[in-house]
Amino acid sequence: MKTSMKLYESVKDIWNSYYEHPFVKGIGEGNLEIDKFKFYMIQDYIYLLDYAKVYALGVIKSSEESIMQGFSNMVDNILNGEMNIHRHYMKKIGIKKEEIENAKASIENISYTSYMLSVSQMGDLMDLTTSLLACMWSYYLIGKKLSKIEGSLDNEFYGQWIKGYISSDYEKETKWVIDLLDYLTENISEKKFNRLKEIFINTSKYEYMFWDVAYNEGM
Repeated sequence: MKTSMKLYESVKDIWNSYYEHPFVKGIGEGNLEIDKFKFYMIQDYIYLLDYAKVYALGVIKSSEESIMQGFSNMVDNILNGEMNIHRHYMKKIGIKKEEIENAKASIENISYTSYMLSVSQMGDLMDLTTSLLACMWSYYLIGKKLSKIEGSLDNEFYGQWIKGYISSDYEKETKWVIDLLDYLTENISEKKFNRLKEIFINTSKYEYMFWDVAYNEGM
């Protein structure tokens, strides 16, 4: 079994809990309060700025040109692709640029991004790639799950959010990260796998905390 699937098996219960979270269910059912989504969008915008920095570190840590190009492309995809979804909603909700600039990251947000940056700076390319994967992969699976809810894709407000995470471009980007991890860990030791498993479980828990704070703080 490839490393990515072994890691997935280790967090399956955590990821399944995302689908039942009231924030995620609210997006799929189209009844999530706008104030909660607004809080989430601002926090996620802040998060993505640091998330892109981890990909940038991937360029520095890579020794193969093709991998460097891949990480470079991912930085561009986040800053000029995924964040465009956020910019669309910010305009739709009426979030002004100054509001984002003056917003403070939640403690959960700070803790999550600090953990990823620490793992990526102190560890090797396997550690770095693993720290990125939970966010990328789980959002794709959440998008797929929500897209099966009747009428979710046609929802005039949340439909575009779901479509963004099941798009062919996002699927391709997610697959690149998964394939890279499997390539890097082809001959991984048990000790190293256990370290990656720890990182993957921790980031998966942080993902749940992110949904939680968005639902509870955006009141």
